[in-house]
This record gives sequence, structure tokens and C-alpha cells, in this order.
Amino acid sequence: MRFLVVEDTQDVAEAIRDRFVRGGHVIDIVGHVADAEQLSAFNMYDLVILDVNLPDGSGFDLLRRLRLAKNTVPVLVLTARLAVDDKISALDIGADDYMVKPFDLGELEARVRAIIRRRAGGNQSFLEAGNLTFDMVERRTLVAGEERELTRREQMLLEIFLTNSGRVLEKEDLLVRLFGLNGDSNPNAVEVYVGRLRRKIEGSDLDIRTLRGLGYQARLTVRPDS
Repeated sequence: MRFLVVEDTQDVAEAIRDRFVRGGHVIDIVGHVADAEQLSAFNMYDLVILDVNLPDGSGFDLLRRLRLAKNTVPVLVLTARLAVDDKISALDIGADDYMVKPFDLGELEARVRAIIRRRAGGNQSFLEAGNLTFDMVERRTLVAGEERELTRREQMLLEIFLTNSGRVLEKEDLLVRLFGLNGDSNPNAVEVYVGRLRRKIEGSDLDIRTLRGLGYQARLTVRPDS
């Protein structure tokens, strides 16, 4: 999945990035409100990790503008501000969760998974589509109980499709989610990975459709024998 980390302390931002990259995610880092606002306006993120005290303004103001613009991207506020009133304000504005620094990276990762599960309509550590199950913690894929071996990027792609079931995803958006803003790849790579994923989950109830001129759409299939 693709996350935006808005954090002006470099070592904190890099620690978060390294943790989530190991989990198979793509991370963009910015340290200013203006940069975060620009990126969030023109890119589709699965989650934003947002500091509050930034050099050019408040993360609360950024969050407020995102919600006023009807941008529903999940936001986890990560800040050194301990006051209960700050937490109440963040949640009222539209934050999905609130963590106080210093923090544990394992807890941060767990909270992010919880937000993603809630947005996908689940309450467990896995995502499902009929007979297909993807475990977000163990990074395991099962089809009718049989484990299928996926590469890191194939796992990323499957997770994107499962958390965006029914939505049309443009090829360019998938490219950036898989490889990042500065990724050395081209749109043909998306076709290659989609083809590989389809083969590896063959027999599953997840149908990944190619919509010419639009992109891809993953939907739950209803099999005649079900």
C-alpha cells in the first residue's frame, strides 16, 4: 500500500519508512504542510501519518482542509502533544487515530493495520474475497486453504485490490503505489505484475478485470457451483 508520512524530524520519518517498507509498502515522506497538501491533492494514498507541529503550519489545519475537500484518506496523527484536548480536537476534525511520541514502531504498525481493516470493513488481521484470504500480519495468501507464494510486490498489489474492491484503479496510480514517486519503472510493469498475480491466485473468487482506457477493477465473483 502507499502511505504519506508528514514528519519534519528526519530520523523519525526514516524509521517509519524503513519499518513499513519491510512490510511491503511504498512510503512518501514530506516535512512541510504545503508539500503534504500538494501530494495529497494529486495522489491517492491509503493512509497518512501526520505530525502536528510542522515548520510551515499545523497538521491539524492540514487535516481540516483535507476533510473540507471531501478527502477521506485515513489519517493517523503522530505527535508529541499530550493534552487530551488536542486528541479530542484531532478526532473531531476527522483523524482516524492518535498516537503520542515517543512511540513503538510495532504499535504504530498495528494501529495502521487496524485502520486499514476498518476501512475495508473487516475486524481481523486479514482481508478476504470469497475463498481468498490475505493475512496482513504474516503476509500469507491462501486460496481455498492452499497457500500461494507471492513476491513482495505481488502481495502489495493484492492488498491494494482487496482494500479497493469494486473501485476502478488507474494504471498510473497502481504504478506509483507499487514503485513510489521516484520508482524506476513504467506502466508496462503494472501489466506484468497484474498478469503474475492473476496466475498465482487462479481458482480464487477474486476477479481482476482489465477495463480498457480506464485501468483495473477487482471484484468478488459468484461461481455457478457456489
